[in-house]
Amino acid sequence: MASKVAKVMFSLPDQLVMRMKAAIPQRERSKVLAGLLEKEVCAREKSLYLCAKELEESQGLKKEMANWINEFNQDGLDHV
Repeated sequence: MASKVAKVMFSLPDQLVMRMKAAIPQRERSKVLAGLLEKEVCAREKSLYLCAKELEESQGLKKEMANWINEFNQDGLDHV
């Protein structure tokens, strides 16, 4: 099954557009840009994941969360 395609509009510097048009054939531009965006998004997602994982494994955060649980465990909001 083919994936859905969305048209998007964004701005690029004129010089970059001129260079892109000279270097990348018209019928390949979407594929090239999609590949570049995929790599960038994957790199950023990985970075965010690693940051979240590091935070989750933080002993300081675990201690703080345990304190919060002890402090607010009997707040009466169990059934909200």
